[in-house]
Amino acid sequence: MTATTSAALPRVGDRLGRYTVQRVESLPEMQGTLILLAHDLGARHAHVVRDDDNSAFGVTFPTVPRDSTGVAHILEHIVLMGSQKYPVSDPFFAMLPRSLNTFMNAMTSNDWTTYPFSTRNEQDYFNLLSVYLDATFFPLMRYESFRQDGHRFEFETPDDPSSPLKLQGVVYNEMKGAMAAPGAVMWRAFGKALYPDLTYANNSGGSPSDIPNLSYEGLRAFHAAHYHPSNAFFYTYGRLPLERILAEIESHVLTHFTRQELDVSIPDQAAFAEPRRETVTYPGSDTERGAQVSVAWKLGHTSDPDANLRWSVLSDVLLGNPAAPLTRPLIESGLGAGLADLSGYRDSFREGAFAAGLKGLPAGKAPEVEALVLATLREIATQGIDPQLIESSLHQFEISQKEVSNAGYPYGLQVMFRLLGPWLYGGDPVTGLRLETELTHLRDDLARGRVFEPMIERQLLDNPHRVTLELAPDPQLAERTEADEQALVARLSADFTDDDRTRIVAESLRLKELQGQEKPADVLPTLALSDVPPRVPRVAYVVEQHGRAMVARVPQPTGGLTYVDVQVRLPDVPADLLDTLPLYAFAVTRGGAAGDDYAVLARRIEAVTGGIGASVGVGTRPDDLSALRLSLTFSGKALARNAPALVDVLRDVIATPLFTRERLEQLLRQRLAGLKASILQCGNAYAERLAAAQVSPAGIITEHFSGLSALASLKTIVEDGGLDDLLVRLNRLHTLFLTGTPVLCVTATEGDLGLDLTPVTAAFVGDAPVGAPRPDTAPRRPQARTTDSPVAFNAVAFRTVPYTHADSPALLVLSRLLRSGYLLKEIREKGGAYGGGAGFDTREGVFTMSSYRDPNVRRTFEVFRDARQFLNTELGQQELTEAILSASKLLDPLTSPDTIGRMRFFGDQAGYTPEVQEAYKARLLAVTLDDLRRVMDTYLTPQHAAYALVAGQDPNEDVRDLNLEFDVQTI
Repeated sequence: MTATTSAALPRVGDRLGRYTVQRVESLPEMQGTLILLAHDLGARHAHVVRDDDNSAFGVTFPTVPRDSTGVAHILEHIVLMGSQKYPVSDPFFAMLPRSLNTFMNAMTSNDWTTYPFSTRNEQDYFNLLSVYLDATFFPLMRYESFRQDGHRFEFETPDDPSSPLKLQGVVYNEMKGAMAAPGAVMWRAFGKALYPDLTYANNSGGSPSDIPNLSYEGLRAFHAAHYHPSNAFFYTYGRLPLERILAEIESHVLTHFTRQELDVSIPDQAAFAEPRRETVTYPGSDTERGAQVSVAWKLGHTSDPDANLRWSVLSDVLLGNPAAPLTRPLIESGLGAGLADLSGYRDSFREGAFAAGLKGLPAGKAPEVEALVLATLREIATQGIDPQLIESSLHQFEISQKEVSNAGYPYGLQVMFRLLGPWLYGGDPVTGLRLETELTHLRDDLARGRVFEPMIERQLLDNPHRVTLELAPDPQLAERTEADEQALVARLSADFTDDDRTRIVAESLRLKELQGQEKPADVLPTLALSDVPPRVPRVAYVVEQHGRAMVARVPQPTGGLTYVDVQVRLPDVPADLLDTLPLYAFAVTRGGAAGDDYAVLARRIEAVTGGIGASVGVGTRPDDLSALRLSLTFSGKALARNAPALVDVLRDVIATPLFTRERLEQLLRQRLAGLKASILQCGNAYAERLAAAQVSPAGIITEHFSGLSALASLKTIVEDGGLDDLLVRLNRLHTLFLTGTPVLCVTATEGDLGLDLTPVTAAFVGDAPVGAPRPDTAPRRPQARTTDSPVAFNAVAFRTVPYTHADSPALLVLSRLLRSGYLLKEIREKGGAYGGGAGFDTREGVFTMSSYRDPNVRRTFEVFRDARQFLNTELGQQELTEAILSASKLLDPLTSPDTIGRMRFFGDQAGYTPEVQEAYKARLLAVTLDDLRRVMDTYLTPQHAAYALVAGQDPNEDVRDLNLEFDVQTI
């Protein structure tokens, strides 16, 4: 089968079945071509032809909810729970282990819902295409699915109508957790405040108090109205033949529909006559520093490419780095700890928005923040913007246009999200991918005079459509919300008769029966173990020795960018400096260097690089979990013409960083605010780290670097006057760091590889040997951390074996089997949590089970405890094959020119060579069910377990009969 090549590209006006080619546009920056087509039914299709083995698909529907029942979000769940061709209860989750996908998900935004996937396997692509098309256009939408994932009444004891009545549902519990997070509350309030008359005033995810108002009939009607080809935007990407993809969509979907007219248009929001102020609250107890204030404006249409580009550039100029002319006065005012969550330009509404503000405030500071933002903008507009700042921002856009990377989302889906914005709002999707025309217009206008200062004056300072939005913590809100939920249940059930209660019992038992049934998924397509590539990439590189430094040079088609990584293997780090390492990494690239303060350095970084960063890591040897090594890594990228300037920046930051007390205080307050905000979004990860720290030497270091221990340590420094001592420790650490062993990697095109790295390598002095930290693990005692959360995050961890041990592949397969075959059903379907899973860190040797936004504590720890019984059920070759397929994906991460070389080189240096990795794969493919039972009986036993959780209250009363007693501390 041949790909769609440039020689075979269709021409404008060509008919491909019932499609008409509307446009064929070259995309030279990404070496691709965009083909836009329209179907006779009204469906739109964008296809990007590009020589990339990772092919992508997405189908997106404009979904415009008229209330906050979460209908679009709940529908996103329900359509993936069985369809006409695949009438199993959860084909989406059942396909995860049957596929070698590089991405699978579904997402609900303010005004659209999308279903994207990507994969490097051709058969897998068409398997997933069939499942996604059938799910979205022909879902079964069973009543039981609606009750499971949407909302339902259920008695606390399901078969006892005299026990308390409660609300349950996966989305219901997900949104209870989401709407306790300050960032989520702020986002929903932002849309409602700026666009009060439009769909953006509604909570598209669903407000917990409104979700029970959604009826099953309303859900089905919303699907019939919105999930129709006439309302569909299809997207495909890669080198698979367009004609075959179109034929699949035609035969599977389009031939079964007739054209339909649906008005999903969003009107303009009527302009405000004068600015407004709004205050919203979230369940938080940090009244000293838990508030934030954002000053926001409604702007013009985001489908206007010129305006969109100019606001994107202006946003970067004003707020894009610590020295930016709006950022710096806000931070240095001392009012707050960091920029408010929504600061910057937002093009995710039909009409754009710009906002600026501060977080980490006491409540009641809205007038001061508003005055500061307005005064600063007025000063910028009057005094003018330094042209060099504008040029630096345009330089960042040049980098973003040239860079092809799978970091974050797969590149094929990054392209989809770039073109979706203008496409969905009636604009030209090409403008999301190519900016030459708009950049030329902008540069021409800049040459003639001021461009951005008049924008600030007209569209911000003189614009009455402005809202000053304050988000404030309310320590009593969680208690009131729980009481309101009980009142809601009482109100909705006030007229229940005995027949109603009998019906609820019957429906609960029916749902429980269905959840307990075996779910044969033979009807679903799958792959075979022969589809797993047995080899790993062997990327060419050359190695040089520069004194103590090792330098690797990796030739890759980077599109004119150069990437530099400086990994420093640290000597022995004193115990009192260990917790300082992550703070050093956070501060060192955000402070000053070479005698320049942070503002000068920030402007220099923006002008000549695509960004630099630093991170700390702990590594293990493939054969020994106790043989640890600490490293501090600096990374940066730049256009090839600026690569020498990137090296100079890295040299200065590495050799002569500048830490000042004032700047350090700003940075640590920002970091503290960010960590606090992340707890309710990443509570399961924090719980897993707490548990792993009790069993793993690497785990205890990771917990101190990025867990709740790091948060507690940082809080002490910031709030209890530890800055002076920290400055001393940072300088001690810097001296120690420069005695480390540097290992460098430069990735670039062949002609750009001769970059001189001696300015960096010459900075390292001394001959300290590489250290071997041996931390003591935390005492193995169940750990609980309480915070403002209505749901829990539970975890259990076990220490097992190193990478080269014969049992490691079986443990990896076991984690995938438990995740898809057991925990998903028990914790999500039956328990109502948003997520439940298992994981195995092959390098740290830690096996975990965890839950996410979970309404249960006791039941979930019972599920963890009873996992062994699942292996006694009737498992066969199909379940084993799927678990192996799923595990194999973790061994073949999606790479791109910017990452593949550094991963190979640093992997080789750590002992994870291609030969070692391929031996692991070979053992993985040979794992048996008996192996899974054996490793579980050997390593995952109660006496080896370590427990942890993050929740809203002390769990001990709930779990006492499980012989668990948690050490409870407040976050």
